[in-house]
Amino acid sequence: MSHPYAALPARSFWRTAVAEPAPADIDGLWTPKFALGQDDPILTVGSCFARHLGRTLLELGRNWQDAEPAPPGLRPEERTARQYGVFSFRTGNVYTAAMLRQWLAWAVGAEDPGIESWVADGRHFDPFRPSVEPAGHPDAGSMLAAREMTLAAVRRAFGDARCLIFTLGLTEAWHERATGAVYPVCPGTVRGTFDPGRHVFVNHDFARVREDLLAIADLAHGLNPELRILLTVSPVPLTATATGQHALTATTYSKSVLRAVAGQLAFEDDRFDYFPAYELITGAPFRAGFYEPNLRDVTADGVRFVMSRFAAGLAGAPSPERSGDPAARKGVDQFCDDAVLDYYNSR
Repeated sequence: MSHPYAALPARSFWRTAVAEPAPADIDGLWTPKFALGQDDPILTVGSCFARHLGRTLLELGRNWQDAEPAPPGLRPEERTARQYGVFSFRTGNVYTAAMLRQWLAWAVGAEDPGIESWVADGRHFDPFRPSVEPAGHPDAGSMLAAREMTLAAVRRAFGDARCLIFTLGLTEAWHERATGAVYPVCPGTVRGTFDPGRHVFVNHDFARVREDLLAIADLAHGLNPELRILLTVSPVPLTATATGQHALTATTYSKSVLRAVAGQLAFEDDRFDYFPAYELITGAPFRAGFYEPNLRDVTADGVRFVMSRFAAGLAGAPSPERSGDPAARKGVDQFCDDAVLDYYNSR
């Protein structure tokens, strides 16, 4: 037979690659685009699903970088509450490409973060990571000093790392009208006060997400030309949408845009690769079996399944059999700023 499909391997056809194998046997979805040595420094940042990556890298003996470690003397529950050791730096959840571009631009001095502070009960909270210090700061100066510590950690870590793993979560975001600054959540939900004159909703499209990711790569390469970026897309649906659409179609749009941009950049730009965490949870063969009853949180089995494929792609290593992180067994909402939006659901 003379047409191009005649010589394709079994993995190229839906029946032999997806429909016929048992779900657990579906493999070969990812061949890393760039090699990572066992000791190469790796950074992780992104939406709440991204926190599983750092823990897995440590369990695999990889050199996951905790660039902003907890100070001595904190109890484990205090470290958790203040989000030490969740991502490589204490940015909190970074849901959008625009947010990571913003943090990196602040870190290198390309943009000014300003001095905005949210005040509640006499305590000051950082608008750009409102959950990182749950008790807040005594004054705005302390808040800004704490932010500068994180920005310094970002600069150091990007300068030394071999790979950044960035988990994209959302396209929907709230901006400050005058400056364009991007918030992690809508003001007035987790913290702050919503002001329709100051705060505007933006649903980032393909062009905006691509532009932000390319800017991240350019800013990062200004610090470290050797850094490579591994993109993933979170399989966790939107808690709520501000578009006016049904939550299901809004989620499909958001994840489709993120997946399309990630795939395009991995195809056309040597600085980027893509790992299919999203497909491994949401794909048809898995029949939503990796979701908790709320159809949002990923089960511990689902996390292990994704991490086993991640480990195999990195070095042929087996999946970690268990996790010491109780959050991996109880869902991830405690780490997700946007989960608070479900509180406003009156039904």
